[in-house]
Amino acid sequence: MNSTIDIATADGSFSAYVARPAQGIAPAIVIIQEIFGVNEGIRSIAAEMAREGFLAICPDLFWRSERNLSMSESNPAHQDRGFALYRAYDFDQGVGDIAATIAAARQLPQCSGKVGVMGYCLGGLLTFLTAATGAADAAVAYYGGGTDRFLDRAPGIRTPLLMHLAGDDEYIGLDAQAAIREAVASRPEVQVHLYPGRQHAFARPGGAHYDHEAAELANSRTRAFLRQHLA
Repeated sequence: MNSTIDIATADGSFSAYVARPAQGIAPAIVIIQEIFGVNEGIRSIAAEMAREGFLAICPDLFWRSERNLSMSESNPAHQDRGFALYRAYDFDQGVGDIAATIAAARQLPQCSGKVGVMGYCLGGLLTFLTAATGAADAAVAYYGGGTDRFLDRAPGIRTPLLMHLAGDDEYIGLDAQAAIREAVASRPEVQVHLYPGRQHAFARPGGAHYDHEAAELANSRTRAFLRQHLA
C-alpha cells in the first residue's frame, strides 16, 4: 500500500512518499532522490524495497524550491531544471530534512524503530553527509556526486556505511574515487565497492546507463547490509 505523509520542520512541512511492506512491523529505509525529484525511478526503488520487507519513505527534498517534482533524465528541460536545483541546493539543510524524516519514520506504527538511509547521486552525497551525523542506523550511498568535496566529514562517520562507486563515472572521476576510498580506508564502519566499466546511475531503473548485472550485484549487497544492521 502506497501513501504520503507530512514531515514537519522548523521551516515548514514537506511530503514523503511511502511504500509499505506486506508484513506488519518492519525497519524503515529513507530513500533519497536524485536531481529529478521523487520520480518514477525513485518510486520503483521504494516499491522494490517494500517487496523486500522494508518500510520505504521518499522525502521531497526540493520542497523549498518546488514541491512534488517528478522529472525524467530523458527530457532536456528536466535535466536543466534538475542541475539548476542541484547547484542552488543547501546540502546541510537537506541533511536536516533527512534527519526530520528519520525521526518521523521511527514514530510510524509500522516501523520497528530501526531506520536506514539510502541515496542515489545527489542522494548518495546526502547519505554520506547523514552518515557523519549519526542520525540513521545504517546508510547506503550509490555514486554520491560531490562526495570528494566533503571528505573532511569522514572522521565523524560512526554509522555503518556502504558505498557503491562506478568505475567509469563521468561525474566522479578517478581522482575523486581514489580520494573517497583513501578518506574512508581507516573507517571500520565503511565498505566501498567499485563497479569497473560502469557509468554514473548504473543502478537507476530505466536509466540511460542502467546495467542490470551491476545493479543486481549492488542491490544484493545493499539488501544484505541493511538486513544485517537494521535487524
